[in-house]
Amino acid sequence: MPTGSQPADRQNSGRQRPVSDLPGDTVIRVSGPLPASSAAAVLELVQRAAEDDGVSSLSEHVMLHLRYGGDPRARNVLLWRRGKLVGYAHLDPTDLVEGPAGEMVVHPAARRQGLGLLLGRALAAEAGSAGLRLWAHGDLPAAARLAAAAGFGKSRALWQMRRSLQTRIGRPQLADGVTVRTFVVGQDEDAWVSLNHRAFARHPEQGAWTRADLELREREPWFDPDGFFLAIRDDRLIGFHWTKIHGGRDGEHGHDAIGEVYVVGVDPDERGTGLGRALTLVGLRYLRRRGLSQVMLYVDEANTAAIGLYESLGFAHWDTDVMFSSGAPADEQD
Repeated sequence: MPTGSQPADRQNSGRQRPVSDLPGDTVIRVSGPLPASSAAAVLELVQRAAEDDGVSSLSEHVMLHLRYGGDPRARNVLLWRRGKLVGYAHLDPTDLVEGPAGEMVVHPAARRQGLGLLLGRALAAEAGSAGLRLWAHGDLPAAARLAAAAGFGKSRALWQMRRSLQTRIGRPQLADGVTVRTFVVGQDEDAWVSLNHRAFARHPEQGAWTRADLELREREPWFDPDGFFLAIRDDRLIGFHWTKIHGGRDGEHGHDAIGEVYVVGVDPDERGTGLGRALTLVGLRYLRRRGLSQVMLYVDEANTAAIGLYESLGFAHWDTDVMFSSGAPADEQD
């Protein structure tokens, strides 16, 4: 169990959240960016849960904020029982269109005691009248039961797809005048951010990335510009495929090392030219050269065009992350 203690966290600028049915030995505290000691305790809690569940309870976005200080607008909700950290939730209030989004985790040894419901209620209280969207990674039955008990309905699903890298990978076919090179740190950031905005203008998370979001990832141990491919036409960036290698001994993902099609983006003016397929194949061949046997990716369940492309490249549905919303109609609940 994490070693962080409730008294140490009281040095933070957080406040105690009153919850009417909170047991006497339990405290919920809410704060902005966490001090290093509390962040370390949360990361230890996440690792312990990933070992038990086989999947990380928190997204990369939240993990980055825990490791590097976090967005001051975000809220951290920590649940303590008998002086030990047993639950954590993160609220991102920055999406003014879709509304606040949250993620949460409870220590495996403290589950089935009603603590997840308490944590979820505290998170919903922080979200306020804007409502709450809550991600559950891995589509675990326990998460669905908790969401239903809290009155949340399923509102979105994100597929994880996988394929073997040991089977045939087609040869990339690039249009005349298009070349591919790798990302240069300190040179390509602004051009990439600009293209990412255009490529994902309608995407609720990816399209909002800033240069600061990119630079956070450049600081991560997994970041490798040799696996970050850029398509160029007439000295202009028109597409990219950013690969990732993660898992193994990092303790965060709960699986062996695996490649990932992290992000593929194409300038809207280049759609329909086959550039996205070609860039995907470039990345797959690179990951195979790195000695990996499998590759994964995430795609919105509603993006049938992208799913069709990935299926044609040998990917198949593997797992699902589910978003539950407090305002979702009852007939969408599982």
